[in-house]
Amino acid sequence: MYLLIPAAGMGRRMGSSRNKLLLTLLGKSLLSWTLEAAVNSKYIVWIGIIGQSVDFPDFQKNISDLSTDKDIELIEGGATRQESVYNGLQALPSAGERVLIHDGARCLATPELLDRCAEEILKCPGLIAAVPVKDTIKVVDPSGLIQDTPDRRNLWAAQTPQGFEVNLLKECHEKGRQLGWEVTDDAALFEKCGLPVKIVEGEETNLKVTTPVDLRVAEFILAEARKK
Repeated sequence: MYLLIPAAGMGRRMGSSRNKLLLTLLGKSLLSWTLEAAVNSKYIVWIGIIGQSVDFPDFQKNISDLSTDKDIELIEGGATRQESVYNGLQALPSAGERVLIHDGARCLATPELLDRCAEEILKCPGLIAAVPVKDTIKVVDPSGLIQDTPDRRNLWAAQTPQGFEVNLLKECHEKGRQLGWEVTDDAALFEKCGLPVKIVEGEETNLKVTTPVDLRVAEFILAEARKK
C-alpha cells in the first residue's frame, strides 16, 4: 500500500510561524508520531511526504530518526492541500494502484487504523475513516438563525486516512482543476464526480492537531497510552 502525507501547511491557528508538524509532542515532532504509525503498518511499503522545500531538512531529520527500510520520499507541495495532493499523486510509483492519504496533523492515528483502511480500499473505489457525530448539529444561516437540525444518526465526522483507486482520484483531481473546484478533502472530489465513498470506522482519539488546545489534548492521550 502507498501512503501520501500532506504536510505543507503553516501553523497559523496554532500561533506558530513554522510548519506545525515540526512542533513537538512528548519530545517528538507531530510528523514523527505520524510517520511512526505508518512505519508500523503491516501494509504500507512506500510513504510520500508532501511539503515545502524549506522544511525538507527538518523532515529528513525526522526520517533519519526512524528505524525502517520502507521507502520515504519528499514531494514538493502546492499552495493548498488540494494542490499538494495533486502533486503527490503525480509522484506516486507507477506500481501504485491504491493510495491512502493521511493528514500529518492527525498524529495519533494508529497502525491498526491505517491497516483497516488499507484492507478495505482493496474492495471499494474510495473510502474515508470517520466517527459518528455525538453532538446535535445545527444548520445556521448567515444571520445566526437556526435553519435545520439534521438527524445525527446520519452524520459522521470525517477523518483521515482516506483511500482511493489512484487512476480514479487522478481523474477527479484533473476535473477539479479544469472546473475550478475547491475542496477540503479528496472524498469531496470523488463525491462531486458521482463516485461512491465508503465509511470505515475511525478512532475517537484520531484528532487533528490544529490549535494549542488540540496539542494539549494530544499530549494527554499519548501520556495515558504510555501508562497502559
